[in-house]
Amino acid sequence: MTITDALGLVTVGVAAGLVSTVVSLASIVSYPALLAFGLSPLSANVTNTVSLVFTALGAAAGSRPELAGQSGRLLPLGTMSMAGGVVGAALLLVTPSRMFEMIAPCLIAAASLLLFRPPRPDGAADAPGGGGNRLLRAGVFAVAAYVGYFGAAGGILMFAVLASMVREAPVRLNAFKNVLSGLANAVAAIGFAVFGPVQWAAVLPLAAGFLVGGRLGPVLARRLPGASLRYAAAVCGLLVAAKLGLDAYR
Repeated sequence: MTITDALGLVTVGVAAGLVSTVVSLASIVSYPALLAFGLSPLSANVTNTVSLVFTALGAAAGSRPELAGQSGRLLPLGTMSMAGGVVGAALLLVTPSRMFEMIAPCLIAAASLLLFRPPRPDGAADAPGGGGNRLLRAGVFAVAAYVGYFGAAGGILMFAVLASMVREAPVRLNAFKNVLSGLANAVAAIGFAVFGPVQWAAVLPLAAGFLVGGRLGPVLARRLPGASLRYAAAVCGLLVAAKLGLDAYR
């Protein structure tokens, strides 16, 4: 890999890290870029997954104000997210991905539409600071399994689960979503690093860009007014669902 290629991947990583932490669509930027740099589809997928771990690290560092007071949720929901990531990665090894390719557009579209619904002030299932609701933990586990197995727009699904059951400002939910999605992705990345054709020469510059973009993303997210973060994620999710649907059903 040339210095020009490396600088290009750093730039791609910064852009994808920003997109990931704000509207959860890093792969729509980074995956095609890896293909353009000559990686095979499988190698690009696993290389991208390993690199994405650094987006979560950057996002966590940049979201400390939003994550303050959420430690009570981190242990139960973080544990469920890692467990889901393990299950999803294991399923990927023994089942064909075609099944998830068929249902993913429906899942993403449903979650995106859910984000357009204003949160009910009296209907959230989780009190601020808590993380013990069984339905919430089950939802986090299911989305994390999806992230470990297929992953497209998994952050939008995680954000939708949190937004429907947790009474918090969207920017705080987005910060916590980044942590949970990052944990699920990290577990899958360990498996790919051991068993997959990871191109480490591409991981290093891409991960550096992801780290910077993930760090800057929360700064941008907290500047978005009101519920615009929810609506931006919803619109992007519907666009991704439409694209995946066209690819899966044509």
